[in-house]
Amino acid sequence: MIISLTGFMGCGKSCIGKILSKKLGFKFIDLDTWIEEHEGRSVRRIFTENGEDGFRRIETAALGEVIGEEGDMVLALGGGTLTSASAATMVHERTECIYLKAGIDTLVFNLTNWPGDRPMLDGNPDSETLRRRIGELMSQRESTYGRTAHIILEKITTRYQMRSSRSRISLILNWIVEFPR
Repeated sequence: MIISLTGFMGCGKSCIGKILSKKLGFKFIDLDTWIEEHEGRSVRRIFTENGEDGFRRIETAALGEVIGEEGDMVLALGGGTLTSASAATMVHERTECIYLKAGIDTLVFNLTNWPGDRPMLDGNPDSETLRRRIGELMSQRESTYGRTAHIILEKITTRYQMRSSRSRISLILNWIVEFPR
């Protein structure tokens, strides 16, 4: 079984994915990390050298390779992975896709406190610029996240981040037990 986690950058895909994979005894793969290891360069460098379209082609090919691997896994997708129609179809048809839906306030909080290296944000913008950029990208991506996912888990507040994450994991585990493949 492949459980894929999708959602906007900063929603907790990698964090929740690691915990979930341990609880299930599945391997964990972060697609961006997998790409960096196999390409021998960072996602940011790929964006710089190949542009976003070039990165998305590499990402879609990588997704196909990862999904083709044997064994159970939890796969954390990149926030923009599903912007490729072929990637979205692959994820929907070949994985149990879970959309970790978080509001703009939660995303701003998470991306401000744990900024990482995120090429789509173009550096570390101030909170208002970040809020606008998230809004722009979410308006382009949210319907695809929803259409691709088999289940949507929504985070309501930033205040109870860890409790919310544990709650999400319990819901995911219950869903898997109730709807085995």
